[in-house]
Amino acid sequence: MSEKTATGQLAIKRIVDVASILAFSCGVILLYRLATLPPYPWLFVASLVVVMLSLRRRWRGRRVLSMFAAALFGLAWAGWHADSRLVERLPASAEGQRLLVSGYLCNLPAPGSFDSVRFGFCVSKWHSPGLSDEPSLPRHLRLSWYGREGRTLPDHRLMLEVVLKRPHGNLNSEGFRYENWLFRHGYRATGSVKQVSAAPQLECGVRCQYHAWHWRTSQRLNRMFGAAEHYPLIASLLMGDRSHLNDTHWQALKATGTIHLVAISGLHLGLVAVGVGLLARWALLLPAGRLSERSRRSLVFAFVVTGCASYSLLAGFTVPTQRALVMVTAGSWYLLKAQQQSGWLPFALALATVLLMDPFAPLDQGFWLSFGAVAVLMFVFYGRLGATGWLSALVRAQLAVFVGLWPMLMVLNQGQPVAGMLANLVAVPWVSFAVMPVLFVGSMLALLFGDGLLPWVMVGFDRVLGVLWWWLQWIAEVRLGQMRLLPLPLAAGLALLALWAIRWRDWRWRVLFGMTMLVSIPDWQGAGPSNDMAEVPEVRILDVGQGLSVVVRSGSKVMVYDTGPAVPGVYSAAESVLIPNLRAMGIEVIDLLVLSHGDNDHAGGLEQLAEAFEITRVITGEPEAARDRVSASVAACQPDTVRWPDLELSFWRTPLPASGNDASCVLRLYHEQTDSDIILAGDISRRVEQFMIGAEGPGWNRTGLAHRVVLAPHHGSKTSSSPEWIQAMMPDQVIYTAGYRHHFGHPHPDVTRRYRSAGALALNTACSGQIQLSFMRGQILTRELWRSQPFWIASPEGTRSQCQ
Repeated sequence: MSEKTATGQLAIKRIVDVASILAFSCGVILLYRLATLPPYPWLFVASLVVVMLSLRRRWRGRRVLSMFAAALFGLAWAGWHADSRLVERLPASAEGQRLLVSGYLCNLPAPGSFDSVRFGFCVSKWHSPGLSDEPSLPRHLRLSWYGREGRTLPDHRLMLEVVLKRPHGNLNSEGFRYENWLFRHGYRATGSVKQVSAAPQLECGVRCQYHAWHWRTSQRLNRMFGAAEHYPLIASLLMGDRSHLNDTHWQALKATGTIHLVAISGLHLGLVAVGVGLLARWALLLPAGRLSERSRRSLVFAFVVTGCASYSLLAGFTVPTQRALVMVTAGSWYLLKAQQQSGWLPFALALATVLLMDPFAPLDQGFWLSFGAVAVLMFVFYGRLGATGWLSALVRAQLAVFVGLWPMLMVLNQGQPVAGMLANLVAVPWVSFAVMPVLFVGSMLALLFGDGLLPWVMVGFDRVLGVLWWWLQWIAEVRLGQMRLLPLPLAAGLALLALWAIRWRDWRWRVLFGMTMLVSIPDWQGAGPSNDMAEVPEVRILDVGQGLSVVVRSGSKVMVYDTGPAVPGVYSAAESVLIPNLRAMGIEVIDLLVLSHGDNDHAGGLEQLAEAFEITRVITGEPEAARDRVSASVAACQPDTVRWPDLELSFWRTPLPASGNDASCVLRLYHEQTDSDIILAGDISRRVEQFMIGAEGPGWNRTGLAHRVVLAPHHGSKTSSSPEWIQAMMPDQVIYTAGYRHHFGHPHPDVTRRYRSAGALALNTACSGQIQLSFMRGQILTRELWRSQPFWIASPEGTRSQCQ
């Protein structure tokens, strides 16, 4: 065999090795795209059969079979772990009941809204009668302790009285999904704490002891440096404790694309690896001649891994930290032990190892961004000939990550702020060469020399962090916009061209990079704001919990009816649900904003919506509650009709003196081609309902209409939906917009009984998630979002399928 042939075969073998490892990763990732959990035992058997077939030497397709076997094994591996997690289930009969559990803290407690404390709780034992013998009760709970009156948790091991419910969150096409987050982190029930007591008698294993040590260490760090001006950043960077960061911190970090700086990730562990590696290398050079170069490399590698693992444990050994530890270990192995291998081999091994250790990792956005950033940097720097100066390398790296992650951020429904490129260009080296060394050295000095040195150490901490924070705040105030939202194939193509231009130094490539940026940055769009066309008139009732928000589209016209609930400094449905969904629909202008009335569960987050979109006109039942909150003209709701393409919008408000719920602006959407309508009734009470169906009402009582949908007034409250109103409206379908197991108890059983007696098909956003109504094919087509979701949401045993 010639040397050329042998080299070619070796290259093919390396490619197959990398491809097989990646095939396993693809199998794991594929699972989370499925609506039904596959039978993992049969997948394990199938992968074993394919492996046996691939071992036949004369089989020409054995390399392809090995990759197929790896993909099947990855799918089976992820399916096994997912099934084990889904088996844990809180019985429906236990929801809303007071239960007694004992266990220990799974993570550091964090301050929550209304002076609460939020924490993860690992259950050691269930003490409530009838539950203690259940074999598959949740092992991890997500809890909030309200009404604590300044008290703190008395110990790491606790006995708690809790009220729980099954995992649930708002479900919409876009926006944060709490339900996904709970499943990913293994929380199979959530709830509130009613009584707390220490339980030092509980048995505490290795995991419990580690969490206890981490909790005590965080308390000690707080005692040492809690008086520092930038203590929230100190706790984040040293221990991964981000619970002290406030809204100001998060807004600045988000606006500058630097959230990754306060999560213990590859950057931080990479710095530890470099520092430990250099120290170990220097120390091992002292006994000259006693160690071979190979032995030195092995010892340096061992020291690097040990140092990174120790820092990971100090940082709480969270999911991002574990992922970064694996990636740094793989990179260190390549640099110190396996330089003759392909650079993509450690990348593939790190990816597979992370998925082997944590098959739920693909549910994290950080997983995609971390490996995406590494892949981008490898594409730009790996295999290039010639030295690159540190400044040039820094600029190239930041440009590459900024442009390369742009399409991925689009897929993840996140913006790529242009200011992030400038912010990271300074922040990353400053954190690397100033902040982290000062924090590490200062912490060791404080531990060695005690309280006498603490004031000086804190001054040093605040100086270096003060520079960082000043820079981030200044950049956050510079309005540079975000990268454009383009069709994904176009964005990916532009990003690839830009990366290719960054990789090569030729001036023609640099011109190509400049042209790509000109096309991608929004300031050069030229055209004014516009909306994507809706194929058919549609109405989307968003799932905003206990509140209301509806988006109506007809052609290029867009109307928003109510903006959902908001609690200042805590939650805003406009920011979390409405704005992301409008952007995903390609909407830039809201032609008409209707606020039924001024209550906070219907008009919350109005200022955020007005800042994000151009609003042409506002109509509301309570104009005085909106005039100071938006720049658009605000008109009082009056009987009127507006005609849009294929849709007729009719407005009505009671002429009686009214405020609050009874001042609601009621809207009727009529589609002539299907002879169907939808009634949005706001929060009107029975008093207004009686006037509405009377002789002085709008005349919307049903007579000969083909199909009618009604959004139940006041979320199905017993103060609304009177028998007379339901009889006059005669709905074919009723939709309740209420929170899951909310303390208001909407919809009321008497109300649901009335609609059921009238023959109306009932849906509830608490069960269905987002509901889409489309006027097409001579009828109104209804789509419940939960039915098209992955298996942990659409499972027959899941919360939504059993929701009443």
